[in-house]
Formats: sequence, C-alpha cells, structure tokens
Amino acid sequence: MKKNLDTPFNEGFCNHLEYHLGRTFRNSDRADIMGFWCDGVLCEPITEAELKKTHRIETSAWIGRDGQDEYLMTIKFGKKSLLHFNKGEDLIDTIPGEESTHWIDIDTNKRTIEIRLK
Repeated sequence: MKKNLDTPFNEGFCNHLEYHLGRTFRNSDRADIMGFWCDGVLCEPITEAELKKTHRIETSAWIGRDGQDEYLMTIKFGKKSLLHFNKGEDLIDTIPGEESTHWIDIDTNKRTIEIRLK
C-alpha cells in the first residue's frame, strides 16, 4: 500500500488530524458529540487535478463514542491550505484550533463530517 508521503495530504497529516479531532470533540459543548473521538482518517492517494478543481477531498474517518463508526469525511481546502498543497508544504498548520468546532460540520445521523481547513 502506498504511504502517500510525496504529497502534503499524507499519513502524517491524517494522523495529526485524527488526534486533533479527538481534542476538538473533547472541547465541544455539543451534547451530540460529547465523548466522541476519532480512531483514524483514511489517507488514500488523491487526484491533484480534482483537488485543484473542487478544492476538496472525500475520504473516510472512524468517529464516535467508541471511535468505530465510519463517517464520510469531506475536507474542504481554504486559501492557505491550497497554497500549502500547491507548494508541497505541510498542511498541519492549516487545521483550525481545537478550542472551537466552527470549522467542523458533523451529522451523527447521516454519519458525515465536513471539515474546513484554513
């Protein structure tokens, strides 16, 4: 399996996002996601042409009170993250702070989550 190390959307970024989401859920005051944590973000190779066109990546994440519910995850790229991606730079500092969930839309019924990078 390709480790996807030659692109900013790589295992290191996905692992960081996994733990960052867990801390963000812990800081949330939303009753429906209290006690949630993330047990992984699938880091599949992406089509750069598609990302440049749509400014998003769709993947899977395992989220929930036991971290085992599969969610469809959409990662939307903002100006800063697109710039970092195009330059081949690390995306970790484009993840918004864990103090707020303003950058996350999660639907626990449909098992979807959308995150917005800076």
